[in-house]
Amino acid sequence: MHLIEVAFRGNRKEFFGWDGATPPATRTHVVVEADRGEDLGIVHATGDLAAQRNAGCSHGCGEPVRKALRIATKRDIRNGDALQAANDEARQRAADKVREAQLEMKISDAEWQWDRKKLTLYFTAEKRVDFRNLVRDLAAAFRTRIELKQIGVRDEAKRLDGIGRCGRQYCSAAWLPELRPVNLGVAKDQRLSLNPSQISGACGRLMCCLRYEHDFYVETRRRFPKEGRIVTTTVGEEKVLAIDIFRETVTLRTAEGAPRTMPLAAYKDEIEGKPAGAVSTVQDDVDEAEEISPELMYTSEFAIPQPRLVILTETVETEPVAPAPARRPDRHRRGRRGGDSGSNPGGGRGEPGQPDGNKGPTPNN
Repeated sequence: MHLIEVAFRGNRKEFFGWDGATPPATRTHVVVEADRGEDLGIVHATGDLAAQRNAGCSHGCGEPVRKALRIATKRDIRNGDALQAANDEARQRAADKVREAQLEMKISDAEWQWDRKKLTLYFTAEKRVDFRNLVRDLAAAFRTRIELKQIGVRDEAKRLDGIGRCGRQYCSAAWLPELRPVNLGVAKDQRLSLNPSQISGACGRLMCCLRYEHDFYVETRRRFPKEGRIVTTTVGEEKVLAIDIFRETVTLRTAEGAPRTMPLAAYKDEIEGKPAGAVSTVQDDVDEAEEISPELMYTSEFAIPQPRLVILTETVETEPVAPAPARRPDRHRRGRRGGDSGSNPGGGRGEPGQPDGNKGPTPNN
């Protein structure tokens, strides 16, 4: 069984199996199995390309569950083209039902199944919507099976298609297999304007194309110093003002406030304390090691010298220290409260000046 990818209305794509000897060519109309019926679509990819897209799990993964039945005839194609007007009418009638029910939802698109056994309505909503009564009203109006699907604004732009601010078709509708989330940090890494009106697409979210070069910016900026960092060069302490990853330059400012711009290679040499035009000794060692044959690398003729560990010791003459006097043992027993029982003139637990707490005051001499 061959694997084929079939595209339907609204840039919806699914994978099917083909039992024929050879799969149909791309852009061929085929009739496929659908939910409790049949549907009409166009072959989008076959062979290795379909297997590669199926492995990406963007809109399918694993072995297909349904099969493509046959190649569509001209009559099948005419019936499918006639559904376009029926889809627009169904969307308008469904929108009227939503307004009558006073629900906070927007009907974006409607799609009849090719055999007209099911009508799928796509809607967007900011909050959770209870549309159970709406489904019953729509089923009574259209006399068919109704399915309501909530989608996001990105998916809505993908279904409806259009022209972006670049003058080309939406990437999500043209070729982008998966809609990945885009956050504001992507624009910050590329030093783009943070004005939402300049970096947002027709859907009101950040443009999908902001992710295309993000990995390049992240990898390249690792070779440069962080802006605002204080570094020590041959001139002294300087602050990194700006970097240019395309020209590979670094702009510094001295303590006196004088800015200067230098290439990235010269900046690294100054940080390492090398004079201008000096050749890195580490690189020379690497080049020399690469010229040795791998078979002779660990022989006695080309033995790699190992670094020696030298321990420096220093003897310091000090004056002899007299031993501490021996501590006289404590003859008195410690009291219950941690004090010395002998320190109390009266002794015991009596009042100060009394020999015993149970006796009266001491008579005067």
